[in-house]
Amino acid sequence: MIKQIIKILSLLVLCSCSTITVPPEFTYKEIKTQYFDIASWQKITEPKGVYKVYIEGDGYAFNAHGRPTQDPTPKGTIIRELTFGNESPNVIYLARPCQYVKSPICSQRHWTTARFASEVINAEYEAIKSIVGNSPVVLIGFSGGAQVAGLVATAKSGLNVKKIITIAGNLDHFAWTTYHNLPPLSESMNLTNYSEQFAKIPQVHYVGSNDKVIPPQLIKNFVGKNSKVIMVHGATHNAGWKSIYQVIQQEN
Repeated sequence: MIKQIIKILSLLVLCSCSTITVPPEFTYKEIKTQYFDIASWQKITEPKGVYKVYIEGDGYAFNAHGRPTQDPTPKGTIIRELTFGNESPNVIYLARPCQYVKSPICSQRHWTTARFASEVINAEYEAIKSIVGNSPVVLIGFSGGAQVAGLVATAKSGLNVKKIITIAGNLDHFAWTTYHNLPPLSESMNLTNYSEQFAKIPQVHYVGSNDKVIPPQLIKNFVGKNSKVIMVHGATHNAGWKSIYQVIQQEN
């Protein structure tokens, strides 16, 4: 079992680690919430318009040996590339707690067993709400960011969520840990408890045909036949998505 855990966790860190240039129209801002300071890059040109908020994945949570890291700041660039390539008026990149900026409360549990804990979801909700207010918002979540998108839209009230888009999304982390024979994320909330509310939100899910970390079937099992699931042939968890960047960026 230990070897299997290391194998699966290693898949999570096999990513592109190249740098990415931030366009000049995006401004870096740290958003203070009750428990965490959340890193973001923001482009807002029509404050009363629709906002597109890209939510980062779990980042560099584990190293190649399957051990928790000291800094979960992501090395992969997928969600930043999508954010910075979006020409919509209001586009936000939102990191997860403890990525880029460490708050005093940060500990390894916040990117391992408690990565979807109530204080984490509250912080992400507070950050989004402080930016978008009552304006309509499209939430785009990559990997574990999909779980965050679902929970801030359902477990919390107050966001005017127009649509949820996921990319290689971990929508049911209990099913995911069970599938890979991993320890459960015992300190985390789970979207399965809000599945009825989630089903009422317009949504589309992009899955990779070669994704061994989040197999497409896990997503299909969670969303059922009433949600749009789009297979991206050849895509793994961390690569092969560029062919649909423009499609995702134009989703409304």
